[in-house]
Amino acid sequence: MVSGNLTHLADELGTGANSVATFQLDQQAVRGRITRMDGQVIGAILNRHDYPHELARFLGEALTLAVLIGASLKEDARVAVQAQGSGPVSLMVAEYHTRGSLRGMLRYDEEKWALVERVNKDELIRPHPRQVFGNGALAITVISDNEFVQPYQGVVPLDGTSLAECAEHYFDRSEQVPTKVRLAVGEIQKAGEGASWQAGGALIQKVAGDENRGDTEDQWNTASVLFQSVEDAELLDPDLSLGRVLYRLFHEDGVRMEAPSLIRDECTCSEERLVETMKNLPDNELLELAEETGKDVFEADCQFCNRQFEIPLQDVITAKPN
Repeated sequence: MVSGNLTHLADELGTGANSVATFQLDQQAVRGRITRMDGQVIGAILNRHDYPHELARFLGEALTLAVLIGASLKEDARVAVQAQGSGPVSLMVAEYHTRGSLRGMLRYDEEKWALVERVNKDELIRPHPRQVFGNGALAITVISDNEFVQPYQGVVPLDGTSLAECAEHYFDRSEQVPTKVRLAVGEIQKAGEGASWQAGGALIQKVAGDENRGDTEDQWNTASVLFQSVEDAELLDPDLSLGRVLYRLFHEDGVRMEAPSLIRDECTCSEERLVETMKNLPDNELLELAEETGKDVFEADCQFCNRQFEIPLQDVITAKPN
């Protein structure tokens, strides 16, 4: 654990690229998480798909949010941040597993998005979530690796002015936990390397207080004001460690940061998982799908990593329950 005096320890933790860490304000009922990802993770995921720049940025924010939520879980589990709607983007999914794997994808209508771009071409502001998703909803699902633990899902309307604000509404309505969220995604220009995607984010939450902590409402209000002062450039700066970001924000009251956990670009798709999904289809549907290929196999593409699969029909039939 890193103590409140981060002046000399921040550099020892490195820049924090492709990692996430939890932190706690000293003697205060406020905790949080902070993360940063560079081209090796966030860039690899976003560049795998030829998404328009602003849509890639939205997906990057969803991926960052999934990491921040997952970092608080105490057991192995998967966090899915999903947005659905009637707008240009009909589906956006970001998945993070507590063991560090991250993946994401979205589906969009090119004609609908082209119309949004024409409307916003002279504006110097980012598109509103409603322009991207229409009348949509944000769902956050936690699925434990323990099969005996029921999945948890909370759903809120996409009625915020940003994905971060929508996430704050989720925590307020679904978990009744006062929360502040900051998400930053952009392309960083490096000398001799060109531009590469970078993502950073942080959140703080009010936790139940006790007699030793005094006025927790006042503590929360103060922490919220300090937190809102963090700039996107600080969250994205590859030369600024996560520890130094926290030190700048909270050094007066003290802050403790746990050792960061690593994040990696990794898809969880597999032939075995596809077989498990397809074995529940009726026999007539399986035969129709196999006939489409002209051979006794199913062809499938992973929408997250673009990996292509050919699943033998016999493998699915064998896996079906008796």
